[in-house]
Amino acid sequence: MRGHSVLLIIGGGIAAYKSLELIRRLKERGVSVRAVLTRAGGEFITPLSVAALSGEQVFQDLFSLTDEAQMGHIELSRSADLVVVAPATADLMAKLANGHANDLASTALLATDKRVLMAPAMNVRMWNHPATRRNLATLKGDGVIFVGPGDGEMACGEFGPGRMAEPLEIVAAIDAALALPGPLSGLKALVTAGPTQEPLDPVRFLANRSSGKQGYAIADALARAGAETVLVSGPVAIAPPPRVKLLRVETAREMLAACESVLPVDVAVCAAAVADWRPESLADNKIKKGENAPALTLIANPDILATLSHGARRPALVVGFAAETENVIAFAQEKRLRKGCDWIVANDVGPGTGIMGGETNTVHLITANATESWPQLDKSEVGVRLAARIADALRGNAA
Repeated sequence: MRGHSVLLIIGGGIAAYKSLELIRRLKERGVSVRAVLTRAGGEFITPLSVAALSGEQVFQDLFSLTDEAQMGHIELSRSADLVVVAPATADLMAKLANGHANDLASTALLATDKRVLMAPAMNVRMWNHPATRRNLATLKGDGVIFVGPGDGEMACGEFGPGRMAEPLEIVAAIDAALALPGPLSGLKALVTAGPTQEPLDPVRFLANRSSGKQGYAIADALARAGAETVLVSGPVAIAPPPRVKLLRVETAREMLAACESVLPVDVAVCAAAVADWRPESLADNKIKKGENAPALTLIANPDILATLSHGARRPALVVGFAAETENVIAFAQEKRLRKGCDWIVANDVGPGTGIMGGETNTVHLITANATESWPQLDKSEVGVRLAARIADALRGNAA
């Protein structure tokens, strides 16, 4: 379980006190936990208790301007590996079964693209009511996983089914749910990210403004989808995603060598901003300032995308990136043909876009058959969408 993340939705019931123990047990196992505390749940436990145990901000209000700016409800619903509802009240079950979304918890449930695990907790008569039974059948048909409820004495004094599973039972169910294969399980992915640095002398180099954020987000999304993922990264200031093997490089030649050492793979996503040229010669000592600027002779770097696209061990799917400042789609379409890759992800990195080093991206996915223009999205969401498209293509569900 270590390295996984869970979004915990805490419903309104006396069993909410068990959610605190659940958080503690998950944290012991190296699982990161973000929590949504419903208004009713806040009648039983406090946001401070949840935040203290999870070490994360607690989310409560769908219309909080601050929370939406920092972590929008769509990103919140999709940033975890698993969504857990504990306690799952009759109301929360009914909302999800019937597609209602009138608060943060129900909106997150409806917007998530991850598995949902529910731990029901309610009065025995509520659990046995025909409406709850219908909702249970609907949710199971939709793929929702359940743990419990168990039989036992309840706070209301009645005895029977409806008692929420104990925290360690829920932990075991979470462990089992996280072990279920993702859409890319059994496949291997290679991702390149960040800039390359081409040295002029021991202290200077040629580079670009790439932050590596988009490539890291793609590697994270592929790993979360189950792929064995290797990330070849130029120099960046980003922590590597969990479950991703990181190979650090500096130059374009080092990046190509690292990529070739990873082959064969099923998919290669070349998101790195590789320097097109490097100095012909490297000075042994620092170039001293003189009256005239030194003349630089540049030579071409190896073309990593074209090499992977035309190599003997070509991946089944090769995805390149095209960072342009004008004629974005036209230049990207030409690049796809010239490089021999299957797809190109194109974006406008002009000075006014804020994409270089920013948190969002606006991309066009260019294939042999079509061009898809995606709206402005958080880079993590771009990664999730691209991983889903890759899974469809490799599993034969899309061209």
